[in-house]
Amino acid sequence: MKRLKLIVLLVLCYAGMCAFDARSVFAVTPQIMCGDSFNVGIKFNGDLIIGGRCNLGQCDIGSWTDIVQISPGYNHTLGLKSDGTVVAVGEDFFGQCDVDSWQDIVQIAAGDTHSVGLKSDGKVVAAGNNAHGQCDVGSWTDIQKIAAGGGYQTGITVGIKSDGTLIVAGNFSQGNVDAWTGITQVAVGRYHVVGLKTDGTVVAAGSNNYTQCDVQTWTNITQVSAGNEHTVGLKSDGTVLATGVNDYGNCDVGTWTDIIQVAAGSYHTLGLKTNGTVVAVGANYDGQIEVDSWNLLVANADVDDDGDGITENQGDCDDDNAAVNPDADEICGDGIDQDCDGQDEQCPDNGESHHSSGGGSCFILSISKN
Repeated sequence: MKRLKLIVLLVLCYAGMCAFDARSVFAVTPQIMCGDSFNVGIKFNGDLIIGGRCNLGQCDIGSWTDIVQISPGYNHTLGLKSDGTVVAVGEDFFGQCDVDSWQDIVQIAAGDTHSVGLKSDGKVVAAGNNAHGQCDVGSWTDIQKIAAGGGYQTGITVGIKSDGTLIVAGNFSQGNVDAWTGITQVAVGRYHVVGLKTDGTVVAAGSNNYTQCDVQTWTNITQVSAGNEHTVGLKSDGTVLATGVNDYGNCDVGTWTDIIQVAAGSYHTLGLKTNGTVVAVGANYDGQIEVDSWNLLVANADVDDDGDGITENQGDCDDDNAAVNPDADEICGDGIDQDCDGQDEQCPDNGESHHSSGGGSCFILSISKN
């Protein structure tokens, strides 16, 4: 029987205490995260799952491998690889997906239209919309964790320093976190920031128009997450608290039990249970709470999509075309690799097209293996 393994390791590698590997610095397995109205999950074995609004390519993660952390924004998705590099898909209007050059990254955070990466030496990089200075993090040092949020009008980046205090970039004129200490985790909504303290209590600052900052009585909290105008807290006993706007029922989490991780989208909330299943409440206008079939303890199915009797993991290099598989006859010179041997066969000098028996291996593109 598979046992759920939830690991959160934050190691000061820049202090020389470990060899660099993003897994040893920031790894959560399994993991769920919410974007605006879509969700991403990492399964126990590194398989990825995604659902909800996928209109701008933010769900095109099928070729990603070796992903140890994932962070969705409004219309883009970031993935941290085990080698410390970062991949990104989706909307790139502001350059929020321009992360190809990032290296030695140990944590990532996606805001609505900007992206942030924490380096192994405690420095921070950022890309994307900088209208409010949310990417002005070049001078930051001694950072242990990061978070990003806000909207088009309030891009916000937050860093937790080694002494438990915060540093903020962007438009956070509605709140002040200068006096906060003992912070171990932080979450950013559209207009508010939430901090989890070492003693399990929670602090919040910023807009409180919908009571999203009413967390003063919360205790025994192990994780916090922030939506646009709601805040979610996971308690040590596996139950969940929520406060803030509840127009879509996104705060209706009072009956949840056995939860080990929470994630808040703009107007929806997810909870990962100990058995690997996922529960959800809130808005569903893009199918973002349709997660009944998710189980992060079950590997993605190896499905024969084109019905030719050979699956992708068995060597079918185009599982959408039944005429292409390792047993197919190769047709020379047509620009198609019918037999999945990695190349299109060259025709004889006389130019005659001919068939050859299938066989050979192909390049296997998989979403499922680290």
